[in-house]
Amino acid sequence: MNRTVDVCLSPDLIGSFDLNGKIVVIVDILRATSCMVSGIDNGVAGIIPVATLDECRDYQKKGFICAAERGGKQVEGFELDNSPFSYMAEDLKGKTICATTTNGTLAISKSLDADKIVIGAFLNLSALASYLQDQPNDIIIHCAGWKGKVNMEDSLFAGALIEKLEDSHSLNCDAPHMALKYYQSVKDNLQLTVENSSHAKRLSKIGIKKDIEFCLTIDKFEVVPILEGSVLVKMKN
Repeated sequence: MNRTVDVCLSPDLIGSFDLNGKIVVIVDILRATSCMVSGIDNGVAGIIPVATLDECRDYQKKGFICAAERGGKQVEGFELDNSPFSYMAEDLKGKTICATTTNGTLAISKSLDADKIVIGAFLNLSALASYLQDQPNDIIIHCAGWKGKVNMEDSLFAGALIEKLEDSHSLNCDAPHMALKYYQSVKDNLQLTVENSSHAKRLSKIGIKKDIEFCLTIDKFEVVPILEGSVLVKMKN
C-alpha cells in the first residue's frame, strides 16, 4: 500500500488539508491528549471533547462530570482540571466525562471531516504506530499547538510517530520531514528540550512540573482512544 503521512502544525492550518478518507491523529502533549490516553487506559468509559466552555456547561447541566482548562489552569465551576493524574482518579472509572481545553479539543472539533480521529501522546506512541501501520488510510498528524501557533512538544511527537511509520508510509511534504529531523536531533534529550519550550515554562509557573515529566513518558500505556460519534472511547482489539 502506498500510504502517506503528513503534519498539520496548527489548527489554524487544518483548512488547507483534505481530511476526506484520512486518519487524523490529534496531539496535544501538554496536556489534553496525554489526559485522554491516561484516562481511557485507567478505566474512564468515554470522554466527550467539546471546543467551548458553553458546550461543556451544557453537559454539566445534564449531569456529566466535566473538565475545563484555559491557559493551563482549571476553569472555575468545573470538577476537573487538565492534569493526567486527575483523569486517573479511581472514582472516574466507568464514567463518561466531558472535556474542553484551550487547544486539544479545538483541534478535534476542526478535524471532524476525517474518516477516523484517534488520540496520540508519547504515552501511547508504539501502540498508536502499530495501529496506524495496519490501516489502509493516509495519515495527518494534527498538532494542537498553542492558540494557533506552532509549539515544540507537539511537533516533536509528530517526528517521533513519523520515525515509527517510515517503513510503512511516505512523507507527504516538507512538514513531516522537518518534524522527523527535529525529533531525531533531540530525542536523546527529550525531557530537557521540552522543559525549555514556551508552554512547559508556562505550566511550570503554575506548579505542575510533574505533569510535564509524566507527559513525556514513552509507551506507558497501550490504549488508543478513538472518536466514535461524539465520544472518545478505547479502541477495541
